[in-house]
Amino acid sequence: MNKEIKQKITRNWFKLLQDVICKDIQKLENNKIKFVSKTWNRNKLKDEGGGEFRILKNGKVFDQVGVNFSEVYGKFPKKIKNKVPGTSKSSNFWASGISVVMHMKNPNIPAIHFNTRFIYTSFGWFGGGMDITPCIKDNKEKKILHNELKKMCNRHNKNYYKKYKKWCDEYFYLPHRKEPRGIGGIFFDYKKDNWEKDFKFVSDLGITFKLIFNLLINRKNKKKWTTKEKELQYIKRGRYVEFNLLYDRGTKFGLQTGGNIDAILMSLPPTAKWN
Repeated sequence: MNKEIKQKITRNWFKLLQDVICKDIQKLENNKIKFVSKTWNRNKLKDEGGGEFRILKNGKVFDQVGVNFSEVYGKFPKKIKNKVPGTSKSSNFWASGISVVMHMKNPNIPAIHFNTRFIYTSFGWFGGGMDITPCIKDNKEKKILHNELKKMCNRHNKNYYKKYKKWCDEYFYLPHRKEPRGIGGIFFDYKKDNWEKDFKFVSDLGITFKLIFNLLINRKNKKKWTTKEKELQYIKRGRYVEFNLLYDRGTKFGLQTGGNIDAILMSLPPTAKWN
């Protein structure tokens, strides 16, 4: 299978997944609030791709949720070319992906993050994962998350869950705070063992993410909360902001490759606080 076919298949999957996830989100909001959709181009003077980001704000379930799709291509800037695998001889690249960040109205429900991507330089690889960031401890919720992710990983390789869980724990960590961002999930990058098997794994993760966010939200959506708990959520969101601006690879990659700033920074919560 040549690279153009691989790129087309992954691009179409990410776009389809964007539509499916948005429909589920609007269903959770009883279709009473709609996404605002904006398309963007990487370069206004020539064709270098772009994307569509969709934002829903001030719902009964979501304070804010963003669902972004992108497909961009061109040349890497010289300052980051040598930092990306497969660019030793050429700075050309192609990249497509989907990114979802959910910030909830109810502080009993965790913030939820998911992204998958396929990048092609002189070779192609998949990356991504999902994790959750609660502000109120709930061991049962943690068990639900990790059980579902482990089942999904085991359908593909018995070693994936342990490996990708460890990677997630190490990646979503704030060194300056000496604390994890949330309670983990899975994370992987530079996945290029076998394209067909890797694509099936990435697709399955997208479907499993859809299952998990529906499970977690419906489980607590009607649970009452206090002003004190909302304040705890705002403080935890502050940690989320710190990680995304200081350490997140996707944020850095998007800004360094001419991505849309609004789409990139939609991961930031609408309101956050610091002590």
